[in-house]
Amino acid sequence: MFPTPIQKASTPARLAYQIALPIALVIWLFPLIGVAVTSLRPASDLAAGNYFGVPSSIAFENYAAVFRDSPIGWYILNSFKVTIPTVIGAVGLSCLTGFALAVYGFRANLWVFFAFVAGNFIPFQILMVPVRDLTLKAGLYDSTLGLVLFHVAFQTGFCTLFMRNFIKGMPFALIESARVEGVSEWQIFRHIVLPLMRPAIAALSVLVFTFVWNDYFWATVLVQGQHAMPVTAGLYALNGQWVAAWHLVSAGSIVAALPPVLMFFLMQRHFIAGLTLGATKG
Repeated sequence: MFPTPIQKASTPARLAYQIALPIALVIWLFPLIGVAVTSLRPASDLAAGNYFGVPSSIAFENYAAVFRDSPIGWYILNSFKVTIPTVIGAVGLSCLTGFALAVYGFRANLWVFFAFVAGNFIPFQILMVPVRDLTLKAGLYDSTLGLVLFHVAFQTGFCTLFMRNFIKGMPFALIESARVEGVSEWQIFRHIVLPLMRPAIAALSVLVFTFVWNDYFWATVLVQGQHAMPVTAGLYALNGQWVAAWHLVSAGSIVAALPPVLMFFLMQRHFIAGLTLGATKG
């Protein structure tokens, strides 16, 4: 059922693995390496058609120009204004809904769970027009609040699925013992279940932060003005009026990618622990 660990594989298989892995890694990293090199390439190279060759010089001033010639700092702040409340809202709601779906055996439990699961399979493109119309009628269009609310709504389904499976695998005897002692359901959730969910909360926080920070689709559909535009949609401001400034766009892309990368490395231990525990829950 499961593949043979590489340590137990035959000698030809291990040799093929050792050769194929670095090649696959380079192919996977090639676009990122290309963006990083372009971000350090002077504009004169691009004007001369030197898109893929060795840069004539290292232009670190591209990164200074990104902040000097565009409002990217404001866009990054907008991304934090959208991402942080979304993480708090989606993970917080999923803790409650996951607890209810995992612990309480009411008749409609399974159908509610299926609704959360089914929502994850609906392509966002199908929802573009009705969601945009809804934001316009609710007065939330082109606002940070509207973007946060819809991100919370879209992310809560996946988070609930993850949390429900995580809580389902906890020892139910802990909850039953607390109930026998007369502990309320809210206290059971707060003092017994929630502390055990910390690895899952950390893993979900990293995932949701990355998903929302890197979102481009809803950032362009629900926001137009610079006052609420996240950094993914605001990178267009780095282009010139007549010529695409790819060296500045590349530098801005690297800057925009740093926050989720830093968060992953800071939360790496909790993230891996949460995914590992979550993968073993029924």
